[in-house]
Amino acid sequence: MERTRRFSRLIPPQVTLPLLLLGASSRIDGTGAFTFRTAPKFKSSRSIPVSTPEFNTSRQAENVNLLEYGDDDSGDKSDPAEGWLKWMYTGSPRRTSEVAMREPAALGGLPRSDRYSSRDWLHNTISLPNSAILRDIRSPVLFMTFWATFISFIYKRLCRTNPLAAKHMCLPTTPHSLMVSALGLLLVFRTNSAYQRFAEGRKIWEDIVNSSRDLHRMMLLYDKQIGTDKRRRCQKLLAAFPYLLRHRIRPNLVMRRIDDEQYKRDPDNSILLYQDAAAFDNDAEAAAVATEEEETGKSRRKQRTLYWVDKRTLPWRLLPSEALEQCARAQNRPLWVADRMATELRAVPDQNDGNGPTFTARERLALISHVDKLSRCIGGCERIHQTVVPLNYARHSLRSLTLWLFTLPFALAKDTGILTGPVLFLVSWLLFGVYEIGYSIEDPFQGTLRLSIMCDSIRRDVLEDEYTRGTAFTLEPETKEQVDDEEYVGVRDSDERYEESPTMSLPKATQKIPGVKKKKNEEPFFKNLIVMGS
Repeated sequence: MERTRRFSRLIPPQVTLPLLLLGASSRIDGTGAFTFRTAPKFKSSRSIPVSTPEFNTSRQAENVNLLEYGDDDSGDKSDPAEGWLKWMYTGSPRRTSEVAMREPAALGGLPRSDRYSSRDWLHNTISLPNSAILRDIRSPVLFMTFWATFISFIYKRLCRTNPLAAKHMCLPTTPHSLMVSALGLLLVFRTNSAYQRFAEGRKIWEDIVNSSRDLHRMMLLYDKQIGTDKRRRCQKLLAAFPYLLRHRIRPNLVMRRIDDEQYKRDPDNSILLYQDAAAFDNDAEAAAVATEEEETGKSRRKQRTLYWVDKRTLPWRLLPSEALEQCARAQNRPLWVADRMATELRAVPDQNDGNGPTFTARERLALISHVDKLSRCIGGCERIHQTVVPLNYARHSLRSLTLWLFTLPFALAKDTGILTGPVLFLVSWLLFGVYEIGYSIEDPFQGTLRLSIMCDSIRRDVLEDEYTRGTAFTLEPETKEQVDDEEYVGVRDSDERYEESPTMSLPKATQKIPGVKKKKNEEPFFKNLIVMGS
């Protein structure tokens, strides 16, 4: 009951009055799902915990209304007006009255609504405290809110004690009106450039998925020529490639330092390796070392930290045993895997089955071309990950936004008074939120794109679906009866087409010529010949 009262305080009077008239009440159960409870004419809505399989299954039935009409003793059905106003206290039929988890625990487990329709405005507004963007920008938003509230109190006090000082304290609204256009352009350009990087990163990984599938298809087509053992080695390397690329552009979190006493290393089931993280182009230390090496010819690179991983985990258990240690010592592991696959495919010799060549340099280059596409995707991911947004542009946008919001209370205090703080809260939440969205998606590989799902999809397509997918590459031999039936059907269809076409005439060769005897089946033959030519 106490939770119901606390929730009702969040609803404005314009919404509270219709809710009271309709006899609705809110309910929050122990599973974390939020539902509305209606008047006695309705059964209470069924809340489904988000962690159960039933929730995942029920998501497919979005068009099913969760509120069912009850069978009361009188037999009277609900008023149509109540059904029309039902959306105000139950949400839309698309399950807006439930708070779904933003994503499973394996992906972070942040609660949010996965609905974006305008009909779901109430649910998305209520779930605002669960916003990840709001948590990231809470520091500047709270500062601007307290600052605006402080200015409003100072202005109110000066109006009573020193009206002249209060008058000079306020600023005209014209400067902020002129600056808001330039500020909007800065935010729009930054957000658009960040979204372009996000879209480009997704296209690169789409190319990785497509190239992996194409290479796997080519290896299955030439399985006899490549050899089963070599083909399976290449498959394992191909399945491990996306995982190693993901670890390069997003450092692996499962690596443990060799000197970390919290985790004990098993020497038999672990391998030692260095962190394979792509360096940024604005790394001052790397630039200083490179400059000194160019000028003096001496390399003074500091010793890298040594890590260890469990080789029974992904992607290490996918690598062939003879390639595991060599790949772990490589500085660019996805590039090493691409080189190893190209070397394996280049070693396939030319073959001839007696009727002609079955594997030549043409097929070999076609296979290696798919490996080249994967290698180019490494460079594309590194370009997005290593190249940051220009620092001058990012700082100028943030400074302009901060200065505009910092001086905005002096222009609003005269008109809004004590409400200057809430107004600044909304304005700063909106503008800082747009800036934070651009910042979060400018490097899409740091959590915006679910690379683990795409890596797992490639691994399943390359390895786990081998036996089922392999049936597509085995053709059953056609019997003589099937060939005869197909020829008969083709001839019969051609005859029917000829009979239905009144404008089609026989060639002169089929007309009666004196002294030449026409064969019995000559005319149907020319009929079929004409139809096939048309």
